Amino acid sequence: MEIGFTKLQGNGNDFILIDEFEQEAIPEEMKGGFAALYCDRRFGIGADGILFLQASEKADIRMRLFQPDESEAAMCGNGIRCLAKYAHDAGYVKESCSVETGAGIVAVTMGYAEDEFTATITMPAPAFERSAIPATGNGEYKEEIRGFTVYAANTGVPHAVVFVKEIGAVDIATAGPAIRNHPTFVEGANVNFVETAGDVLRIRTFERGVEGETESCGTGATAAAAIARRLGNAGETVRVETKGGPLVIRFGETVTMEGPAETVFEGVIPF
Repeated sequence: MEIGFTKLQGNGNDFILIDEFEQEAIPEEMKGGFAALYCDRRFGIGADGILFLQASEKADIRMRLFQPDESEAAMCGNGIRCLAKYAHDAGYVKESCSVETGAGIVAVTMGYAEDEFTATITMPAPAFERSAIPATGNGEYKEEIRGFTVYAANTGVPHAVVFVKEIGAVDIATAGPAIRNHPTFVEGANVNFVETAGDVLRIRTFERGVEGETESCGTGATAAAAIARRLGNAGETVRVETKGGPLVIRFGETVTMEGPAETVFEGVIPF
């Protein structure tokens, strides 16, 4: 038996997509272990996560994401763009669609311009209530952790946002896990280190589930932009420069994230 897969990436945040739109390919009880095995960059295909594209009773399509530590994430901004590109190319959806996620149903508009695919995602509204972090008098949710002032936001998954003078000077491998595993975050958190330059944010992200730094994190970029705007350090449109490329976050009646997605290659897995 062989399982077909497609490798995609959004700003360097890469995924293995398994098409289960018509029928289950990987049994439910094996999905976490499948992710741990094939996300491995030395003994597997290599990826930040496994996307399962499924049919939905609530939306046009459903996205599920399993991470290298076998956990399932509720939401992934870069992952949705990759999922949308695959679904668009496969003819499951057209230029707009709705996607069921663990964080709710999100809207996607997408298309090609000069052979480059771009999608705009309506993100979950940022929430600034995060576990044990209390609100201070000015409405900011923050706590001092390991010498860093840490702000909290949930954009479908929990995030810690830390503003620094120079992100290149931060030891992500040490500081990331210390904040990610702090008792304040009862479910853990993705940790975003952010350098501000007007309406441009430069960001590096340590992701829970991957347990390492990734090239980009869409929900993290949204969380960082939301906190920066809340603090008066960004406007309605924020360009977020990740290691893998830029994302554009816009605030209005809804919060949207715009960015690219690219198919890397296709293959089959003996299973």
